[in-house]
Amino acid sequence: MTLTNDSIAVVTGAASGIGRALAMRLVKEGIAGISIADINARGLNDTLEMIGQPELQVSAHVVDVADLAQMADFARDVVRKHGRVTHLINNAGVSLFGTVEEVSIEDLQWLMNINFWGTVYGVKLFLPILRAQPQAHVVNVSSVFGLVAPAGNAAYSASKFAVRGFTESLRHELVNTNIAVSCVHPGGVATNIVKDGRIGAQSDIGLKEQSVELHAKVSRTTADEAADTIVRGIKRRSKRILVGRDAQIIDVLQRAIPVNHMSVMDRLTGGQLRKLHKRS
Repeated sequence: MTLTNDSIAVVTGAASGIGRALAMRLVKEGIAGISIADINARGLNDTLEMIGQPELQVSAHVVDVADLAQMADFARDVVRKHGRVTHLINNAGVSLFGTVEEVSIEDLQWLMNINFWGTVYGVKLFLPILRAQPQAHVVNVSSVFGLVAPAGNAAYSASKFAVRGFTESLRHELVNTNIAVSCVHPGGVATNIVKDGRIGAQSDIGLKEQSVELHAKVSRTTADEAADTIVRGIKRRSKRILVGRDAQIIDVLQRAIPVNHMSVMDRLTGGQLRKLHKRS
C-alpha cells in the first residue's frame, strides 16, 4: 500500500510551508481523507480553505505538538473523525539561530520540545492506530542539518539529528511489519521557517536579518517541489528522502569528507556560512 483511495493521512505543521504543500499534494493523490494540524489557527484555516474539496474527509486541529496532552487529544479526535490513520507525517518544526554560548537553556528547551518531542509524541500516540491497519507509513521530517551541523545551528541540528536517529531506529524496529518508516531531509526550501524562527537570547539582533538573507539565497527548492519529492518517496516507500539537489550534494559531502565538509559547503555558498558566523 502506498497512497490509495482508502488512505487517511495526518500532517502536522500544515499551516504553511512544506506542511501546507504536502496537504495539498496528498489530496491530489485521491486519498480518502486528511487531518491537518498546526498551532497557527489562521494559517491552518487558510490551508483548509485551499483544500476546498467538500467530498473529501478533512479535519483541521489547532494543536501544539510540544504539548503531550494536546497531542493525545488530537490523536483521539482524528480517530473519532476518520476512524483510522494510514499515513502519519510529523512535519511541524521551528528554527533557532545562535552559537551555543548565545542560546539560552530556555531557547533549547523550546526548540527540542517542538522539533524532537513533537515527533516522538506523534509516533508514540499514533503507532497503535497505525498498527491496526493492513499497511501504514510513518514519515518524520528531519533536515540536511540532521546530516551536517554548521556553526550557529547547534540547537537546530541537535533536534534534527535526534529526529534522524529516532526515525532510523524506529525503522529497524518495524522492519517486516505493516509499517514503513521514512526520514525526510530537506535542503534549502523557500518557506518562512527562518523568518518565523528565533535567535538566541544573547545573539546580536542583526543575526536574524542575516539568516533570512542567507536562507533566501540558498533556498532553490519551492515548497510544492519539496512536497512532490516527499510524496514520490512515500509512494516508493523510500527509507530516506532527500529533498533538493543541495540535499543530495550535502549527503555525499558528509559521507566523503566526514570532518572537513563544512569548508567545502562554505565555498559553495560563496563564503556566506563563514561570514554569518565569523564571531564564533
